[in-house]
Amino acid sequence: MIATSPKRVGAAAAADRPRRSGASTVAVPPRGGRSLAAGVRAKWVHPVVLACLVATVTSGCGLSAELDRERDPGRTHVPDPTRTSTANPPVIEPPEPSKTVPVQQGRGCPRSGLRLDTGPVDAAMGLRGVTLTLTDCGKRPYKVNGYPAIAQVLDEEGAPITGVHSVVGTDKVPMAPADPGPEPFTLNPGDSAQAVLYWRMAAQHGVYLRVAPQKGQDAVTLRLSDYLDIGPENTLGTTPWAPAS
Repeated sequence: MIATSPKRVGAAAAADRPRRSGASTVAVPPRGGRSLAAGVRAKWVHPVVLACLVATVTSGCGLSAELDRERDPGRTHVPDPTRTSTANPPVIEPPEPSKTVPVQQGRGCPRSGLRLDTGPVDAAMGLRGVTLTLTDCGKRPYKVNGYPAIAQVLDEEGAPITGVHSVVGTDKVPMAPADPGPEPFTLNPGDSAQAVLYWRMAAQHGVYLRVAPQKGQDAVTLRLSDYLDIGPENTLGTTPWAPAS
């Protein structure tokens, strides 16, 4: 009687079956060697890296941009325009005043005992306003009743700007505050009064203002701290003098 072993089924049986001589085989690379896929990747990785480097140099992006994104993911930092563009934006400057125009001295008290000064220009929706200050810098009281007397607005060369009409009050200047009307008062030495000049925005720059404390008095020429964009055709209105608060 001959003993026989049971047949092996499934995957084990298939593994015991000898390979047919015609079957194709796949060579396994030795440990430490490169596969075919790795060799193929090596052929196109280098050109891609080179292309990325060229794009980084020419576009200004790349590593520095990525670092910026990591430092500031919320984009809260405002970039310096001098680093992102070589073009300088145009700078608009007011005209230079003439050195030959006789103006009130920057300091001290005039012989009249009255000093006039102007402040910065306030702007809103095309309406302009500037404060005019009258100071009693002398030794005697000065009675005030009325408006400053605007004689002329001059350009940077000291020439009058044609077409500028000075008026008493503000009724003829669109959007200007209502004229409260004058009230008499007295300036004691050291005291000041103020009035406001109003006009609508225009293209020509007024650099000097010829003005007298009141009608009938001598006018002085003031070099304005801010130019008046008032010419060539415009109306310049004024509020009455009122004690400075």
